[in-house]
Amino acid sequence: MTRTSPVAAADALLTSNRPADAIAAIATAVRNGDPAALFQQALWQLIGAPIPRDLVAARAALRALAQIGHQEAQLIEVALLANGSGSLPDWTRALACLRAAAASNRIASDQLALVDAMDIDSAGQPRQRPSAEALTGDGTIRRIRAFMTKAECAHVAASAADLLAPSVVVDPNSGRQIPHPIRTSDGAVIGPVREDLVIRAINHRIACASDSDVDAGESLAVLRYRNGQQFRLHHDALPATANQRVATMLIYLNAEFSGGETTFPDKNILVRPSVGDAILFSNVCNDGSVDQTMRHAGCPVTAGEKWLATRWIRARPFSVWTGPELSKPPA
Repeated sequence: MTRTSPVAAADALLTSNRPADAIAAIATAVRNGDPAALFQQALWQLIGAPIPRDLVAARAALRALAQIGHQEAQLIEVALLANGSGSLPDWTRALACLRAAAASNRIASDQLALVDAMDIDSAGQPRQRPSAEALTGDGTIRRIRAFMTKAECAHVAASAADLLAPSVVVDPNSGRQIPHPIRTSDGAVIGPVREDLVIRAINHRIACASDSDVDAGESLAVLRYRNGQQFRLHHDALPATANQRVATMLIYLNAEFSGGETTFPDKNILVRPSVGDAILFSNVCNDGSVDQTMRHAGCPVTAGEKWLATRWIRARPFSVWTGPELSKPPA
C-alpha cells in the first residue's frame, strides 16, 4: 500500500476545510524530521496562511534545509538574505550562499553566471549610473538604451512565466476579481521569495537610474501581451494613497513582436520597443501632485508576443509584505 505523504495529507485536509488538522499533521511530521514537511511549514510561514506569517522562523527553517541540500530552500534563502525579509539585507552572505549552492544546483549556477557578468560592487549596486537620454525638454520621460542584457531580459521573463495569469481587478460592487477594464494582458509579480540575486541587482540598477531607494520600489511586475492585446490610456499614479507612485520604469524584455509601442499622447511621444531598453518617467509634478499629462498607453500588439517588466517607484520605502494595497500575499 502506498503511504500518503504528510504534505499531501495536509493539502487534502486544507481542501476539506480542516486547517487545524492540516497544521497539526505538518507539525507532527516536522517533529519527526521530515524535510518536506519542514519546507511546507516554512512556505506557510512566508505566505501567512494557514498559520501566521513568521519570516524569522521561515528563514531558520530554510537555513536548515539549505544545509542538507534542499535546492528550493537554497534559492529562497538566497533571495530573502539579499532583500532583507525577516532580517537586514545581506548581499555578501546571499552571494556566498548562492556560490555554495551553485556547486550542485543548476538553477543557482545559472543565476550566479548572470550575477558574475554584471558590473556591480560588493553590495550588488551598479558601479556606474545608467546613462539616459531625455525624451522631453523637462526630462520627465527618459530612455535608457541597453538597460538590461538579452540574457537578463530572458531571465526576468522566465522567472515570471509560471505565474502569469490574465490581468484582473477587484470589482468594488461584488468584491470578485474581474477582467482588467483597460489592460488586456497576462501579468505576474516577482515577489520577495522569487527576487533572486539577478533580479535584486536589477532592482538596485532601477533605483540607481531613478535616484530612489531600492526599497521604495514595488515588486518587479512582468506583463505578456499577445496579438491584439494592449494597455489602454491610463495613469500609473494611485487615486488615494499616503505613499504615491512617483515614477515608473518600463523595460522591454524581447523583440519578437510587432506593434506594442508606448505612447504618451499629451507629450506627443511614441516609443518603439527595443529589447533591453528602458523608459523611466515621472508620475507627479514637483509639488507631489499627480501630473495628468503623463497618461500613457501600450499600443496593441499586431504580431507575436510582447514581454515587458514594470517597476512602480513609491515616494518612500514600501514593504511588499505589509503594503495595504496588496490584494494577495506576494509570490
